[in-house]
Amino acid sequence: MIHVNINSFAEYMKGIHEKNGVLKRLRQKIRELEGFPSLKEGHDDSLALGPIEAAFPEGRFPVGRIHEFISTSMPEASAASGFIAGLLGKLMHKERYCLWISSRRTLFPPGLKRFGMDPGRVVFVDVKREKDVLWSVEQALKCDRLAAVVGELREVSFAESQRLQLVVEQSRVTGFLHRYQPLTQHNLACATRWKITPLASMLEGRMPGVGFPAWSVALLKVRNGKPGEWQIEWKDGRFRPISLPLEKKQRHYA
Repeated sequence: MIHVNINSFAEYMKGIHEKNGVLKRLRQKIRELEGFPSLKEGHDDSLALGPIEAAFPEGRFPVGRIHEFISTSMPEASAASGFIAGLLGKLMHKERYCLWISSRRTLFPPGLKRFGMDPGRVVFVDVKREKDVLWSVEQALKCDRLAAVVGELREVSFAESQRLQLVVEQSRVTGFLHRYQPLTQHNLACATRWKITPLASMLEGRMPGVGFPAWSVALLKVRNGKPGEWQIEWKDGRFRPISLPLEKKQRHYA
């Protein structure tokens, strides 16, 4: 028979509990330094990304950070714009605004309504030179009244991305860099890197027309998370996983 001193055991368990608390706070502090703020900072709103959210630390899309999207073709660029619009529709609550900056805008503003966005609260900034896009994005990210800033550009260096990251750490504005046909895909100081590919949409029953927008969403890099790839469609104002195999669907491209 083993005799245990209850008081000593209670003190031992209390010590373990305190150590676990210290470790938890240290882990959270490290995540904050690496770009993932805690819930207490007011970023507890879910973007309803479904299974994708499990890839992020604490299961939450990192707002107030810089995110990179890579597109190598026009269909991919259109798909990425649609996916970003879906994210912005979730971010732009409480009458907040967004800036969309580019040197060759191809986006059709009324189409944003399909993704839950009010085009009237998107300020489009069209500049003549691509090098002016980066400067405009940096200045816009300093405005903490904005929900997000989207910059369409081709090239950006690590030092430039690091400067943008330092800006959003102060303003808490979420930044999206959509890079179309970049010459290189070197590492940047971004929280995530994405590649969005369009998929055939599914029609319900035998109804004619065009189905819901569908994408293959590849999260290539995520800081402290788990990269992966998912098949997602935009349906009823939400990102929803595609459950049926693609070969069983009627194929119509949205």
